[in-house]
Amino acid sequence: MTVVVWIFALVTAVVHLLAFAWETLVFQRPGVHEGVFAIPTADVPAVRLWAFNVGFYNLFIGCGLVGGVIVWMNGNEAVGRALVIYLCLFAFLAGIALFASDRLAMSRPRGTGLGGSLAQGVPPLIALIAALW
Repeated sequence: MTVVVWIFALVTAVVHLLAFAWETLVFQRPGVHEGVFAIPTADVPAVRLWAFNVGFYNLFIGCGLVGGVIVWMNGNEAVGRALVIYLCLFAFLAGIALFASDRLAMSRPRGTGLGGSLAQGVPPLIALIAALW
């Protein structure tokens, strides 16, 4: 089951690294802020700082997961496992928060954020379940 943990931890990392790129590097492109985040162009200046900073949170989560898997694969199971489990739990709980904000229709119509919450929450949940076996 360790390999399943690693695979889904790395899938979680890819999701977070992609979010970093969208939120920090290319957020001002209409295809990103309107297409991915449903933020009108007129609102971009007001949320750009938020997006930039949240992007770096995602970068740190993604890099931490990659680092944790590498450390674990190279024989330091205690450190690597602790890092992977913590960051997967962090990502899973953040996915629950994203799901709750979607259900509350906090910034866009209910249901439009469901895909993002599933992408953020399901892979780390699978890794966490596999880690229990």
